[in-house]
Amino acid sequence: MTELIGSLVILAGSVFLFAAGLGVLRMPDSYNRIQTGTKASTLGTILVLLGLCVYHPAWTGKLLLLVFFVLLTNPVSSHALARASHARRIPRSDKTVIDRLEEAENRAGDA
Repeated sequence: MTELIGSLVILAGSVFLFAAGLGVLRMPDSYNRIQTGTKASTLGTILVLLGLCVYHPAWTGKLLLLVFFVLLTNPVSSHALARASHARRIPRSDKTVIDRLEEAENRAGDA
């Protein structure tokens, strides 16, 4: 029974990882690609690691440490990539209507 649960959690993680790859291909600009790839791949990776915890209980400590590192590094790295893209003035899609960072920079420049 635990093998079935572990396999289902790993399968769910694989679906999210597939969705992350599909989102990176389908999104119109780099900012949306970063966001889509990071959210779905973080969840997919965590689900795969948790499924492995169920499947191999002896590895739980090491796998939970990996989950911690994924939760720590994926959002930070995507934030750094997005800020660097914004600083380099990488163009946004025409469908993007709100840029809070640019609004904040304009307010700071006016003050």
